[in-house]
Amino acid sequence: MAADKGSAKSVTLRHLRDYPHRTIAIVYDFDGTLSPLSMQEYTVFPELGIDPKSFWTEVKAATKANEATEVLTYMRLMAERIAQGSLPIDRSRLRELGANVPYFAGVETWFDRINKFVQEQTSGYVKVRHYIVSAGLKEILEGVSIAKHFHTIFASQYHYDAFGRPTFANRVITDVSKTQYLFRINKGVEDLSLAVNDHMPEEVRPIPFRNMIYIGDGDTDVPSMTVTRKNGGHAFAVFSPGEKTEKCDALFKAGRVDAYFEADYSPNTRLEIFFKGLLKKIFAEIRYDSMLHLFKDHRAGS
Repeated sequence: MAADKGSAKSVTLRHLRDYPHRTIAIVYDFDGTLSPLSMQEYTVFPELGIDPKSFWTEVKAATKANEATEVLTYMRLMAERIAQGSLPIDRSRLRELGANVPYFAGVETWFDRINKFVQEQTSGYVKVRHYIVSAGLKEILEGVSIAKHFHTIFASQYHYDAFGRPTFANRVITDVSKTQYLFRINKGVEDLSLAVNDHMPEEVRPIPFRNMIYIGDGDTDVPSMTVTRKNGGHAFAVFSPGEKTEKCDALFKAGRVDAYFEADYSPNTRLEIFFKGLLKKIFAEIRYDSMLHLFKDHRAGS
């Protein structure tokens, strides 16, 4: 009888390991979420002597006058500034400049701490992936010091001419189009050459929305926060130290986020404590769902 119990236990564990939905996706906006200002203000603007306030004022005015998209407008104006400037700024230079981007407190150790927490709490049963979905430039983000921690970086991109100069946009990510990339993560369709809109049954999608956490800082994150939460996932908002919380208050009252915190990713901050509490909740749900999955398999085979 003891041998039978041991055998049954090993079968159960083996089947639990076969449960496909054991990966958690943590999706981050970048500017204002992991880094205090827009990435251009640490990279291209100092290189070309651009005043940030004047540039963003021009972007908003041109966007309104042309009934354009703000992200496309800033990419066009920045490409023009690069073409007019005396310093050559190509794809490789943009990546080099990414090393200049600073972060909020604790960001640089956050990913290893979260990965270790997931590993220790679940004995490796649950996996975790970190993603960036940003309207900023992928070329810059590939050069930031924390780039190695991300499974995939989704961001806007330039097309470059034969001389390496950015000429027009290859890919533009706006506040609304960010949601496409959530579905790519959800469906496991991270190759951008592949269509994401083909029907895929919920049960075969690699990362269910209930295993997804979105972290952002403001209005441009609202569609992503909404899509994530309406599909069973979670969202947090962060605000810069010393910043007023009205924006985050509004997100919370509107049901866009679970909670909001100062953007301090250091050990034992309120953000980390709440975040780990949410992870524990998701761990428990994954384990229970995996047991239900096993039960249904046994019932189907009986």
